[in-house]
Amino acid sequence: MIYLILSILASTAIFILFKLFDRYKINTLLAIVVNYITACISGVLSYDSPVNISQIISSKWFIGAILLGFLFISIFNLMALTAQRNGLSVASVASKMSVIIPVIFGIYVYNETLGIQKLIGIVLALVAVYLTAIKTKASFSFRKGLLFPFLLFFGSGVIDTSIKYLESTYVSPNGIPIFSATIFLCATGIGIVILFLKAIKGNFIFNIKSVLGGAILGVVNYYSIFFLLKALQFESLESSTVFTINNVAVVMVSTLLGLALFKEHLSKKNWLGIFMAIISILLVTLA
Repeated sequence: MIYLILSILASTAIFILFKLFDRYKINTLLAIVVNYITACISGVLSYDSPVNISQIISSKWFIGAILLGFLFISIFNLMALTAQRNGLSVASVASKMSVIIPVIFGIYVYNETLGIQKLIGIVLALVAVYLTAIKTKASFSFRKGLLFPFLLFFGSGVIDTSIKYLESTYVSPNGIPIFSATIFLCATGIGIVILFLKAIKGNFIFNIKSVLGGAILGVVNYYSIFFLLKALQFESLESSTVFTINNVAVVMVSTLLGLALFKEHLSKKNWLGIFMAIISILLVTLA
């Protein structure tokens, strides 16, 4: 249970850092690339065996780690944009409500049951993302208002599903640190290529503030994944329960911190969406 609590705290801290990046004018892309370099180093340092490159490349999870690296940097950028443009509550609900995607995956792949209660929870989750994201403005834009949250919702769900599948099928218990480090290294490579292309076009400016912010984010990001994987290995809790408790807690804490620290405004529809998010996750868990 301690690993689950630590994962919740680390995941919530990621949203807070993204919001602070916007406030202190930190280059988000540069910080994210540095974040993955730091996270990769953290994973290697946490690995208690010699690092064998050929063994890593020949591992059955290696191709999956490359694809996850691409997803990680894409969704992380999307998470930052959503937190900065739409607020902490929207970003946390959109990413954490994606728990329904691995639940649906489990129904088809692991032959888990789909009762009426779980089905209601899934439908409520989709409605919750919409209600939390929508803003009461006359000049409402789909791209700014709903596109980012829904892409974040889908992408986060694919990541959670992929991590669970690879972790349970191919990754050994002591291989979690190097598995995580490999994902982060792949994300780093993709990020460096993007920064290089931006530098060629003259759209990139290096600054030490972004590097420091990225280093802090990297440590937090690595341990959010590490603690979640550790929690998933706890036999007394099913994976759907772990994901659900984690996601509900992050939504609630992120929303409260958004109100307290950043004075975010939530309409009645937004509050209804958050309430429905919590109810839907509980329905899925208790089912």
